[in-house]
Amino acid sequence: MEEIKEKCAVFGVYGKGLDAARLTYFGLYALQHRGQESSGISTSNGETIRTHKATGLVAQVYTEDDLHKLVGHITIGHNRYSTSGGSLFQHTQPVTDNDNILVTAHNGNLPRLEKLKAFLSKKSINMEGFNDTEHIHAVVKWHLQNGETLETAITKTFPLMTGAFCLLFMTKDKIAAVRDAYGIRPLSIGMLNGGYIFSSETCALDTVSAKYLRDVAPSELVVISEKGLESHILYTPNQKLDIFEFVYFSRPDSMLLGKRVHKVRENLGKMLAKEYPLKADVIIPVPDSSIPAATGYANALGIPLEFGLVKNRYIGRTFIMPDQKLRDRGVQMKLNPIKELIIGKKVVLVDDSIVRGTTSKKIVTMVRNAGAKEVHLLISSPPVKYPDFYGINTPFQKDLIAANMTVSEIEKFVGADSLYYLSYEGLLKATELPESTFCTSCFTGNYPIDIGENAKHIRFGV
Repeated sequence: MEEIKEKCAVFGVYGKGLDAARLTYFGLYALQHRGQESSGISTSNGETIRTHKATGLVAQVYTEDDLHKLVGHITIGHNRYSTSGGSLFQHTQPVTDNDNILVTAHNGNLPRLEKLKAFLSKKSINMEGFNDTEHIHAVVKWHLQNGETLETAITKTFPLMTGAFCLLFMTKDKIAAVRDAYGIRPLSIGMLNGGYIFSSETCALDTVSAKYLRDVAPSELVVISEKGLESHILYTPNQKLDIFEFVYFSRPDSMLLGKRVHKVRENLGKMLAKEYPLKADVIIPVPDSSIPAATGYANALGIPLEFGLVKNRYIGRTFIMPDQKLRDRGVQMKLNPIKELIIGKKVVLVDDSIVRGTTSKKIVTMVRNAGAKEVHLLISSPPVKYPDFYGINTPFQKDLIAANMTVSEIEKFVGADSLYYLSYEGLLKATELPESTFCTSCFTGNYPIDIGENAKHIRFGV
């Protein structure tokens, strides 16, 4: 998968007797794939809110001493991939402020801020330098400062938010979770020793030994306090989970809409085998998210599966940049071929998408240079033709290769002997869920949430 970065991750704990900060640390560790730029944890012991956050990976941001200082039975945590406001320390989350009465963590993106800005402007609140999350935080905080409860403050803010959001809010004595009416991003609730856990994905619930309870429903507000769990439906729900969560974003061991992500990805490979049963000597996945699809394809056709591309799992985000020669090598820093598995063979590479096409071209060239007789490229999703405005950093449409080239032209560009994409119908069949369940905007251009002025820059029907 190239050039598309994941959403952020949120994780929260409410439970007396639980080591909330440590649980949140391990939860964020399990959700590292959803954001690698910064991480933060806020805690409350019922009286005081404490926060520690910094740029870097989870393992870099926290020390044992940091966790000891984060005292309390209520926490919210966040891993960030910048989608609004850029990659700046000032935008690390959870969002805090000098009054220290509210902290906010957000997974998603609001393409339209007019209503939030109008509210804040009317209240003469300075919004200079705010990103989308900070606008939300400021509105909820205003309501709190004017005597509203946390649940009422969020309820009044909800109609002002246009976009995709899974939000966690924390005051000194409560934690609240709210999800947009379309449920674009996942958010789950778990239970542990009588306490509650919120997590962007179920895999992190497993990591901290919490029992999965249910998902936060689209448009649902869940508030947890000494009274227990309270639920409020704020608007008519219309489930539209981003289908890319199945294709790429979520960890394969997570559950989405009752389906194991690994199983759906394996189904993607099986559907590819039905649509394009190629004759080959070996199937090689582009690690890591393509492994289940490659497995499904190989098993369906009885062709050997080999891990012929080895990934450097520590390449991730680094603050020590390689020199120019290493930068120019690009893909070689992340992947290395095992030539003995490739030389003289007809190779089928399986990947989950092509975005700009430059990485795919380098991988095909790498495998060919390793001695492959033929290199065929199979993609376990349809062509990505439209940018995302709900928080993923897909390039502008002009940079999306499938929006500007035919499949045969892309095939020639990447240098493959053949190139095939899974059909849109095949993608839906692999999920075993109805089309109406999903947001498929990257493939279809059908945006369920208003993208405002952004629509002027989109060529529809490509």
